[in-house]
Amino acid sequence: MADLPKTVDIHEEGPREGFQIEPGPIATADKVRFIEALAETGLKEVHASETFSIRNTNKNTAETLAEQRRALDYYRAHGIPVTSAIVMTAFGCNFEGAIAPERVRDCVGMLLDLAQEYGVTLDTMRLADTVGWANPNAIASVIGAVRERWPDLPIALHLHDTRGAGMANALTGLQLGVAHFDSSCAGLGGCPFAGHKGAAGNICTEDLVFLCEEMGIATGVDLDALIECARMAEAIVGHPLPGKVMHAGSLTRFRQAASGRAA
Repeated sequence: MADLPKTVDIHEEGPREGFQIEPGPIATADKVRFIEALAETGLKEVHASETFSIRNTNKNTAETLAEQRRALDYYRAHGIPVTSAIVMTAFGCNFEGAIAPERVRDCVGMLLDLAQEYGVTLDTMRLADTVGWANPNAIASVIGAVRERWPDLPIALHLHDTRGAGMANALTGLQLGVAHFDSSCAGLGGCPFAGHKGAAGNICTEDLVFLCEEMGIATGVDLDALIECARMAEAIVGHPLPGKVMHAGSLTRFRQAASGRAA
């Protein structure tokens, strides 16, 4: 537990990845209302398998790298900063099966080489459990393989909760010192390219915030305000969402009641 970070940064995926799998169109006014509410909580950021790459973007790895070069040309020409890169399906793929940690390491190497080619310094390398194959051992193995080659490279985890292991995987990441996570308010979303309609969304933001704060890890997020955002999201989509803390509530009022009784 000695490697726990003192603070974590959370990238909120709800308005983008969260809503993408919903069957009906989400009204723009509802999206704006949701984003504005999320911004008030203290959240700062509100936006490996070859076969998956083809299903996701209709491009294989080589074609994806070529597309990334075109994007980087555009970003450089327009002064748009690039601060992170992501390896999708870093822990397993519904089309190709298990992904070896060494393959993830090689993909990270390709991305770092590409960044160096364009004079870009990446602040973070995101490792994504896009379709929910990860378990705590896999999290440790993949992070270990990457850190063995680049010990100072900051790692972020993009975790899905398809089979209920998402929060356990987040805890493993925290115990390994990972301080950057992608998550989705209320557990919104899923991956429409996964080949599995049950592919759940990212780990739930308010559940992650609760876990971190209870462990003494600062998030800078107002949990009670975030819970209200989660309830808003559920109302917008019109069906139950999988977040736990949004339904149970935080411990604030219970602690206040206990404190009052003690006084």
